[in-house]
Amino acid sequence: MIDVISWVTTNIFGEASILIGIIVMMGLVLQKKSFSDTVVGTLKGILGFLIIGAGAGIIIGALLTFEPIWTEVFGLEKASLNDIIGQESFISLYGSSVTMAMAIGFVINLILARFTSFKYVYLTGHMMFWTTMVFAGVAVNTVPDVAGWKLTLFIAVIMGIYWTLQPAITQPFMRKVTGNDNVGLGHTSASVAILSAIFGKIFAKNKVDASEVKVPEKLGFLRDSNVVTALTMLLLFYIGTFIIQIKGTPKAAEILSKSGDLSFYIYSLKQSLLFTGGIAVVLLGVRMFIGEMVPAFKGISDKIVPNAKPALDCPIVFPCSQNGVVLGFVGSFVGAIFWLTIIGNTTGYVFVPSMIVLFFHAGTAGVFGNSTGGYKGALLAGFLTATVVSWGQFLCVRYLINTTIPDTALWAGDSDMFILAPLVHLLSKTFL
Repeated sequence: MIDVISWVTTNIFGEASILIGIIVMMGLVLQKKSFSDTVVGTLKGILGFLIIGAGAGIIIGALLTFEPIWTEVFGLEKASLNDIIGQESFISLYGSSVTMAMAIGFVINLILARFTSFKYVYLTGHMMFWTTMVFAGVAVNTVPDVAGWKLTLFIAVIMGIYWTLQPAITQPFMRKVTGNDNVGLGHTSASVAILSAIFGKIFAKNKVDASEVKVPEKLGFLRDSNVVTALTMLLLFYIGTFIIQIKGTPKAAEILSKSGDLSFYIYSLKQSLLFTGGIAVVLLGVRMFIGEMVPAFKGISDKIVPNAKPALDCPIVFPCSQNGVVLGFVGSFVGAIFWLTIIGNTTGYVFVPSMIVLFFHAGTAGVFGNSTGGYKGALLAGFLTATVVSWGQFLCVRYLINTTIPDTALWAGDSDMFILAPLVHLLSKTFL
């Protein structure tokens, strides 16, 4: 039985495109759609999701080039991981508890969605695994000798409740972003999205949407969101490259050598355009994916979980304000620089920002901040995201992490994880 659950968790929940395909297919079958419509809808739903993933991969590739440049600008180095268990080792020890907790937690989510007023089914598979693993790590770190069955049930209940309540709490703000009530946000950036929507109201008076910022006629090209994205990333690439060239350290030389025979400035131009292209690909995938998921999910909400809505990954909000995404990232970049300086000088802790986390979380927050406070709200959203991630990283690493939490949780933790980790820690002390 455990092997079967493990297989399902790995091959269905662990492969989000397959989970999405099954959900779409079930919805269409329950609506008694024709065989042809079912096949087309299922495959287009999977393709849309895979296109989103492909676009995200392009974005991540550009960010993995961008991040070392600015890490070197500030001379940042990650702390030694010699005393921290690796993710693979953690999974080998507690993997069965993590997979069982995911499966049971999803069932709890379905039950709560069926019988309570919180009508959201969490479908962001990779986030389900990542969050379950990190929270299991916090629990084990708090109570190292916890029995496997206790850990499984404890984390399953936490995850089931989180996957149900997180999109429900976010939905009033999500509704303002999307202009409808078709889908929920199922992502660990929910906390900064909510904060951004609330604090964005500071600029509600005379609000100017990020897409409506007035520019002189000669700079009319800046009205195109793709151009704005490319130029913003290019500027950040070039400033960082210029600084590390002046520093001339061996690490800087290693970074610059990655362009091969190309000038690193031409290489940076290419990465900036790839980053922009990645966003365009994501937006294309979102449109295809949502176009199939929303109508298909009606079958499930009518027959299995009445009035339920799918809670989906954060890129589903990117089409609502592409400029808000970019401004959110810019705000988070400034915030990360600000906080790494403050935290480093006051505590001695070296905050190492993950540009991947900052982009996807601050980009999401930027859309929410823009919905209430326009472009100023989007910029503030990015700064708020950097604040949560930087201080969350510092506090969790200093006070909640010892030797048993997966090493990736140190720097790649997400906004909701940093906020909820102390609660998981206290609950672990109480119930385990």
